[in-house]
Amino acid sequence: MKKLFSLFLAMLLAAGILAGCGGAEKPVKDISSNEPKKELKSETEFPVKIKDATGKEVVIESKPERIVSLIPSNTEIAFALGLGKEIVGVSDNDNYPKEVTKKEKIGGMQINVEKVISLKPNLVLAHPSIAQSSKEGLQQLKDAGIPVLVVNDAQNFEQVYESIKMIGTATGEKDEAEKIIQNMKERIAKVKEKASKIEESKQKTVYVEVSPAPEIYTPGKNTFMNEMLSIINAKNVFGDLEGWAKIDQEAVIKKNPDVIVTTYGFYVKDPVGNVTSRKGWENIKAVKNKQVVDVNSDLVSRPGPRLAEGVEELAKAVYPEIFAK
Repeated sequence: MKKLFSLFLAMLLAAGILAGCGGAEKPVKDISSNEPKKELKSETEFPVKIKDATGKEVVIESKPERIVSLIPSNTEIAFALGLGKEIVGVSDNDNYPKEVTKKEKIGGMQINVEKVISLKPNLVLAHPSIAQSSKEGLQQLKDAGIPVLVVNDAQNFEQVYESIKMIGTATGEKDEAEKIIQNMKERIAKVKEKASKIEESKQKTVYVEVSPAPEIYTPGKNTFMNEMLSIINAKNVFGDLEGWAKIDQEAVIKKNPDVIVTTYGFYVKDPVGNVTSRKGWENIKAVKNKQVVDVNSDLVSRPGPRLAEGVEELAKAVYPEIFAK
């Protein structure tokens, strides 16, 4: 499979998934004198101890001023926390926000240890997939005295919230993390409320294709996409399968979904035409009724703040008559 999707799917099948700006330092009460209250840097909250995804305790002595992120999801969370200036290095696969193009690149699944050390970070945000593919490299960073925080491999929204909290705590941005989580929950709640009014007889069946023919993969249960379809009151036709499942074309024809959603438009030209031109698919309801749509893969698969936007986009794709007005 091609570049970004190959990372996205391969890590899901083998080790885990790949991953807005805003925020500012929060005012802290100065109780040491009668001077007017003023904003103090959040170093007052340090040192902090965090048990990371590997179960190891990571000690961060002071608020990180130089951060290296080894995976896109962590980068997006850090930028959303308002830490864009503190980010000094990102992975080769980072593509959001646009500011990441100006950051130093430190490699992909295999990190460039020397490059990371040269950036003199006082925090490295890692991921279980990187912990496996670059185990020795991460140990070298630790041996160099650099705190390495392995953020959990989020597989659902609650775990995404945990990731945001973990990074927020590690960087002294706990309050901002809570704001992000609350905003995500509110946006999702609005979609869920609107979707709850869809009558059972009008609920649509959906087939999601995350990899095109001949190697067709679709999300089953215990995936973000399946959870999102549940939120918008739609039925995943392959919701009985586990994780990211390989299927054949006949299975899709037999399911005869109302809507087909693809997520690979970032590397396949005309993804909708790729589906509608397949022999034998012309009688599928989604094809006949022109209900085949491509959505941004990052929005519906990358475990970060933009997943809430992904829910909104998926709702528009499946129920345009309700959500695209």
